[in-house]
This record gives sequence, structure tokens and C-alpha cells, in this order.
Amino acid sequence: MNESPVIVELERVSKIYEQGRVEVHAVRELSLTLHQGEFAALYGPSGSGKTTILNLIGALDEPNSGRVVLEGRDLAELSRTELSRLRRDRIGFVFQAYNLVPVLTAFENAEFVLALQGVARGERHRRAMAILKEVGLGEMAERRPDELSGGQQQRVAIARAIVPEPAIILADEPTANVDSATAAGLLDIMERLNREKGVTFLFSTHDQRVMDRARRLIRLQDGQVAADEVRG
Repeated sequence: MNESPVIVELERVSKIYEQGRVEVHAVRELSLTLHQGEFAALYGPSGSGKTTILNLIGALDEPNSGRVVLEGRDLAELSRTELSRLRRDRIGFVFQAYNLVPVLTAFENAEFVLALQGVARGERHRRAMAILKEVGLGEMAERRPDELSGGQQQRVAIARAIVPEPAIILADEPTANVDSATAAGLLDIMERLNREKGVTFLFSTHDQRVMDRARRLIRLQDGQVAADEVRG
């Protein structure tokens, strides 16, 4: 039994999308609990609900029914401003397509959320440079995304997600656009941050390399949890 604090609770959550005249049940009465420090992966076929669950936890979407609770706060009870602040301060996002700001340097991308939080310039610089060094990009801080490889851009995205010290990092297919060696390096970084700093990760993935590293595997089928395996 995991005695770490609960970060996320999904309670009988359902999400339906309208596609033309057809209703698509992306998630069906799904319940799930995640604890601090987990390194967990959602996997399953396309359309099984992986990205939808990340969007619901990340307050990018809202369920048709059920409750999404982050650090004890029911997201349905928060105002739009409170949800924006929650996304900024407590949730880190790592996307398949990197989603870096192209006109900003790696350093400026890494410090972006800290600037939105109003962190003083000196503290922003210290924290952003420290995390860029953690992910092996200390020498490339002044390069813009178009001057970095795909793997380097994803490392900047990881740095940007981690530097505000969120409760959880949601990583949607983070290794999909990189080669095997780069994927292994990215996973090494995230695994180290998880073990050494206690950063909680939840992945959605088709990638066996991610599944091999995860310490908890949650298999989805037709918008429901079909299997949930905790590994040592």
C-alpha cells in the first residue's frame, strides 16, 4: 500500500466528445488514484483514453460526470482564474510536439513559467540555469529551438515543466519524435528527477521503452482501466 500523499484522484469520471452526430465515450466511469513520487504510465490502443485523462488531470478539459481532484481540490469547484493558476503552479506539461516558444532561447523557455509567477529575475536565472544543467543543456542556454535537435528541444520542455516544482508532470508521448538513444537519455533524466527530487510523473505512451521504465503500468481499454500493475 502506497502511504505517500495523494496527488490526483479521479472518481467515476466520464468524458464524451461530439464528433458530428456521433457521441464518442473517451473515458467511462473511470477511477484512479496517483500518489506523490510515482513514475507511472498510461498505455493502450489509440482511442483508449490516454490523452483525455491527461487533459482532465491537467485542467485542460472537464468531465461530463465524476470528480477530478488535485491535491485535495475538486477542479469543478475552481474558478477559471484559479484553474489557470493551478495549471501554472502545480502541473507541468511535456508534449509530444515540444510546444516551445520559437523566438525564445532555451534559457528563456525554461524560465518562462517562473516569469509568469512573478519570481525575481535573479532567482529565475539561478533556477532556470540549474535545471538546464540538470538536463545537460547548460552550454546551450542561449540557443533558440530551431538551433536545437529534437531531443534537445524535448529536454528544454522537460526543464520548463520541472523548474516551477509542480505537484505532477504530465508527459504526453514524450519520446514519440526522437530516436532510441535520445529517448533513453530523456528517460534517464526523468527517472533521475523522479528518484532524486521526488517529481511525480504520469506518461501517456505507446512506447515500450517508457513502459519498461515505469514503476506503475495502467492499461486502458475503451476508456476504462483494464489493468493496473505496480512494479518494484
